[in-house]
Amino acid sequence: MTDQDSLMVRSVEKAMRVLTAFGGGQPTLSIAEVAAIAGLDKSGAQRLTHTFVQLGYLRRDPETRRLALTPRVLELSAHYSRSSPLIRAAAPYLLNISKITEESVSLTVLDGTDIVYVYRLLSRNMLATDVIVGTHLPAYCTAPGIAILSGLPRDEAEAILNASDLTAYTPFTTTDIPTLLARIDEAASQGFAIVQDQIYMNDVSIAVPVYGPGQRAIAAVNIAVNKLSLSAAEAVEKFVPLLAPVAKNLSHAGPMPARKPLTLPKGRSRI
Repeated sequence: MTDQDSLMVRSVEKAMRVLTAFGGGQPTLSIAEVAAIAGLDKSGAQRLTHTFVQLGYLRRDPETRRLALTPRVLELSAHYSRSSPLIRAAAPYLLNISKITEESVSLTVLDGTDIVYVYRLLSRNMLATDVIVGTHLPAYCTAPGIAILSGLPRDEAEAILNASDLTAYTPFTTTDIPTLLARIDEAASQGFAIVQDQIYMNDVSIAVPVYGPGQRAIAAVNIAVNKLSLSAAEAVEKFVPLLAPVAKNLSHAGPMPARKPLTLPKGRSRI
């Protein structure tokens, strides 16, 4: 987006800034807080929030006058999910894997320098459930991100790394670009990515890329487990044989109708 974009409707851009201002974890915001987060003057924030209240996307507390999102916002993500052939194709596979493994299973796509979770089934064994559909995480320190980058041209993957805010989320987070490129090359060679302790401690995450037309990675299927219950080597042995055929069958599924689900091998109720 540039200031010289003659087709850009600035009022719409400002309106979206208002809605996304509520993504910082605070349940409610004042108009002054909305204005500050969205980079607007108070008058503009007041007009836009009033419009969203009238449309039903925001509600205003009659006593505190603070604003909050309403469930109507979820309609936007529901429209995306229903209109995505890839999500519709992936859902039965991932549900089957979730039943077999009882671990967290996800479908992610690349959004700039981040991955975004577009389908996710949580494990009942998880203590932290803050990663849900719609969550963005950096591509460089997540298995789905590394898997997707491994399926892109090298120069494109390197450009994404160079544009990333290479923050160390744990003492073990890799932020060195040459090391990250080596990790991407390894994922390309072996057909899957695995990371541990990169963004959450004790987390082992495995992902396999899904390819679209032109053999470009467009998504990744992923399983995440606690390494205290399963080592990285054990996770690779158990989960790659489940994820790989699903990723293969989903490849090119984006522009195509959903395919008949694979019959996956039965596993124990608890891995």
